[in-house]
Amino acid sequence: MNSWQELILGQFIPNVSRLTIVADPDGLLQEEGVQTGIRDKGFELYLLDDHIAFRYIYESVFRSRWDKGEKSELVVVVPSKLSDFQQLPFDLSDSSRHLSFGLTELFPNLNYSVIASLEIENLDAVYKAQQEYAPIALGRNGTIEFLLRHVFQIAPELISTPADLLRMLLRRHYKGQRIPALLDKRLIQLLQKQDIISDWPLKLIVPDSIAFFAFLQERWPVFLDDWVKQQSGSGLAEEESYDFEFPGPSHLPFGHDDVKVYIDNLFIEGFLHPVTHSHIESLPDSWIAIGVKTTDQEDSSLRIEKLLSSLEITIPGEKARHNEWFRFAKTWAELTSIYLESSTSLPEPIDTRFKQLQFDIDEAFSSWITERYAGLGSLPPVPPVMLHHIPKFLSRQIGEDRKAKVAFVLVDGLSLNQWIVIRKQLTMKSSDYSFRESAVFAWVPTLTSVSRQAAFSGKPPVFFPDSILNTSKEPALWEQFWNDQGLTKQEVKYLKKLDQDSLEKVVDLVTHSKTRVVGLVVNTVDDIMHGMVLGAAGMHNQVSQWAGEEFLPNLIDLLFENGFSVFLSSDHGNVEAKGCGRLTEGVIADIRGERARVYSDQPARSRFHEQCPNAYEWPSIGLPDDFLPLLAPNRKAFVRKGELIVSHGGASIEELIVPFVQIEKKN
Repeated sequence: MNSWQELILGQFIPNVSRLTIVADPDGLLQEEGVQTGIRDKGFELYLLDDHIAFRYIYESVFRSRWDKGEKSELVVVVPSKLSDFQQLPFDLSDSSRHLSFGLTELFPNLNYSVIASLEIENLDAVYKAQQEYAPIALGRNGTIEFLLRHVFQIAPELISTPADLLRMLLRRHYKGQRIPALLDKRLIQLLQKQDIISDWPLKLIVPDSIAFFAFLQERWPVFLDDWVKQQSGSGLAEEESYDFEFPGPSHLPFGHDDVKVYIDNLFIEGFLHPVTHSHIESLPDSWIAIGVKTTDQEDSSLRIEKLLSSLEITIPGEKARHNEWFRFAKTWAELTSIYLESSTSLPEPIDTRFKQLQFDIDEAFSSWITERYAGLGSLPPVPPVMLHHIPKFLSRQIGEDRKAKVAFVLVDGLSLNQWIVIRKQLTMKSSDYSFRESAVFAWVPTLTSVSRQAAFSGKPPVFFPDSILNTSKEPALWEQFWNDQGLTKQEVKYLKKLDQDSLEKVVDLVTHSKTRVVGLVVNTVDDIMHGMVLGAAGMHNQVSQWAGEEFLPNLIDLLFENGFSVFLSSDHGNVEAKGCGRLTEGVIADIRGERARVYSDQPARSRFHEQCPNAYEWPSIGLPDDFLPLLAPNRKAFVRKGELIVSHGGASIEELIVPFVQIEKKN
C-alpha cells in the first residue's frame, strides 16, 4: 500500500451494510483524506461524540430515509475501542457491520504513546519513513529521534553552529510545524549538549513561535548596527546598549546564506516588522532593506509587490488540506489589508494583478470547498477547524482546573483582514499584548443566525432548527453546552451588543466569584458593515478608527485583571460585492440576504435560481433538510444591478475563513 489511508479505505465496501460502525480510538477516520475517500465511495459519515445528538440525527434523517426506501449508507465513527460497542443502543449495534482501526496496527514497531501525540497530518510522513527505513522495534527515545529526523527533518546531531540552529528554527516556525511537547523536550535535551548554542533560550524559542519571532525581532536592530559598522570598519555594536526581554546571544547570523533566504518572507508576511535606523542610507540597496522602515507608502508598495509574487504561485489546489488554506488566507488578508490602505495611490499594473489574483483565489477556493467542506465538521476540535468546535476547544482549556476561567469574545462580522487592522491598533495601545493566531471556518450560508449560534452551541446548525432564523436561543445554547460539561448555571454567563457604554455589565459578570465562562458578542463591526456605502476601503478605515478607541483594550484588560484566558473569533467575515439584480420573490424566501437567500423547499429555490443562473444551490451540509440556501455568484449580491455593498452570507474566502485568536498579556 502506498499510504495508510489506502489500508483503511480498502475495508469500506459499498452495498454490504447500510450501517457501519467503526471503532476509532486514535481518530484515524478524522483525517481529511480518509473522510473524502469514504464519501467518494458513497457513504455518509458521522462522528458519534454525543449519543443524544446522534439519536436525533439518526431517527430524523437516516432512519426516515430508509423507511421511505431511499438508498443511503451510513458510517458511524465511535472514538473508542471495539469493546465499547456494548454501550451503543442494541438496535444499532446488532444490525450493523463493525470495523476497528488503530495506530498499533499501522505502526507496530514504533512507540504507541509517541505516535499518538502527533498531529494526524504527520502520519503520511511516518508511514512513508516506516516503509523506506523499516525500523526495528523502537522504544520511546528511539521513536522520538526517528520522528524528528524523518518526519520533521530535524537531525539534532547535525546542529552544531548558531546558523544551523537558527535555520532549523526558522524552517519550523515559518512553516507553522506543530511538534508534540515530548518531542520538543527530547530535542532541547540534545541541543543543550552543544556548548556553542547552550546560551540560547532553547526552552522558550524551540516550542513557542511567538517567543521565537519576538527573540528575532529584538536582535534585528543589533544586526543592522553590526552591518553598518562593518561597512564603515568601526567594529561591532556594544551589547550593553540593548535592553533585551529574552536572554541569549545578542548577535545572530541573519546574514548566513542558509538564514537570509527567509528574511524577505518574514517581513513581507508580518512575522517580523521593519525598524527605523539612523543610517538608512547605508542599507537600501542591500538584501536587508525589507527590514528597514522608510515611508509608509514605500513600505506598503514593496510589501504589496512581494506578497503578490508569493501568493500568485502558492494558491492551494483541490487536494490541499484545510490548514493550507488557513495559512494562505492569513497571507491574503495581510495583502488585502495593505491594499485597502493604499488603493488610492497604487499604480494600475499592481491594481490589475491584485484583481486577477482575487479572481484566481475565488475560483480555486470555490472548487476546494465544493469537494472538501462536507468533511470539515467532523475533524478533531483541537485545534478547532470550524466555529462549532470552539466551545469544545475552550472546555479543554478549563479541563479539571476548578480555578480556570475562559472568555470567548465574538466580534460579529469580523474578517481576517479586519482582524489585522485590530491587531495593529491593539499593539499600538499596548506592547504587552501577544497573539496566537489561527483561523476557523464559518458555516455556509455565512449568516449570523446560522454561524453565530453554531459558535455558541458547539453544534452544527442541524441541531437548532427551531431557532436557525434568529439568535433568540443563543444564550440558552451557550449555557446548555457548558452545563453538559459539568458547569452550573451560575458559572456560565453571556452578553451581547457590547460597547464602551456597556462595560459595566461586563464588570458585574466577570467580578462575580462564581463566574468561570463568559461569552461576549461585540456587534460594532457588523453594524459598520450594514451601514457601509464606501466599499471595502471605507469598511477598512472605519474598523481601524473603531479599533483605535478604548473599548477593546478596556474589555481585554478587564478580562485579564479577573483571571480569564481570552479568545477572540468571528461568526463570519464580509466581502465587497456588486449588485447582479434583485430577485422578484415576494415573501417566499425565509431569509432574504444580500449574498444568500434561503428557501424551505427545492421547487422555490429552483424557480428563483432561474432568475440568477450563476447563483449556487448550496447543499444542506450540516443544515436542516428544509433550509436550502441559494448563494450569490462570486463577489455579487442580490441587490440593484451595479450597486456596491459590503455584505456576507456567501462562501468567499473572506466570508468563510475567520480569525480565531488567543490574546495573551506578557507577565
